[in-house]
Amino acid sequence: MIKSNPIKIIHPVRCDNLDLIKTIENTAVELMRLAVTRLPQDVKEALQRAYRREDSKIGRIVLKAILDNIELAEKRKSPLCQDTGLIIFYAKAGSNFGLSNDISKALTNAVKRATVEIPLRSNIVDPISRKNTGDNTGIGIPHINWECVAGDFLELTVLPKGAGSENMSALAMFKPTEGLNAIKKFVVDTVIHAGGKPCPPTIVGVGIGGSADISLALSKKALLRPINQPHREKKIAKLEQELLKAINASGIGPMGLGGRNTSLGVNIEYEYCHLASLPVGVDIQCWCARRATARIHKDGLVEMLTKKGDA
Repeated sequence: MIKSNPIKIIHPVRCDNLDLIKTIENTAVELMRLAVTRLPQDVKEALQRAYRREDSKIGRIVLKAILDNIELAEKRKSPLCQDTGLIIFYAKAGSNFGLSNDISKALTNAVKRATVEIPLRSNIVDPISRKNTGDNTGIGIPHINWECVAGDFLELTVLPKGAGSENMSALAMFKPTEGLNAIKKFVVDTVIHAGGKPCPPTIVGVGIGGSADISLALSKKALLRPINQPHREKKIAKLEQELLKAINASGIGPMGLGGRNTSLGVNIEYEYCHLASLPVGVDIQCWCARRATARIHKDGLVEMLTKKGDA
């Protein structure tokens, strides 16, 4: 693991709780800055490969514009997309780290700061009145997905999710007898129905099993895995490749204007489910597949697992 500290917030070994909470807040701000201004390396490389192999003239023009946009955002340190998304955190909290209540407050403060400092577009509204909060926070937002792990660290991943792709999410509750063919058809049909709306070439997250809410949560969690890392189980990795091939055969292409590259990758996560159900969730991510991760140790050491040079 490469340790780096581009945000200069390493503290002494005996770091008190106030310092640690401030470190969490500062780190979260920098993760959001990194996520919205630089794509992960696996996504950039996939877009470059897509450009090289695209045989549609319009598709190549679109992909060239995307690559130019990425380069310009990096140079200017400005957001890759005007829709800086709804901010979602994935927090792996070590059993010896503590501070869970204070972590939530720190992440909320970080989002408020990031809205001004980066800046982020003010995207969060009351679902009924549609009144904008102005700072990208609100009831339940930023959303934090908690996972308890062994250790004395907090690992944070930020996933800014834009609405154009999120609006194309879908859930199906199949009968168990419908099986694998029903899953395949549903995923491909969902992408075809979405067309150019989620700004392809996309990344398709698929969640299988659990319950209705679990399958959708799995489909979003699947988007955190780099697209150059197939699923650890061969049968699932094979299904990912089969679905990707079928999706790209649709001809939807970059931005829905035709071509070979409708999706850059398909990532699947699954859990066991009730014998009487077969839930499947699909969460489509646009080409601007933003994410960034850091690990904060209890002594105040920060490891940027997504480094500026790799983003």
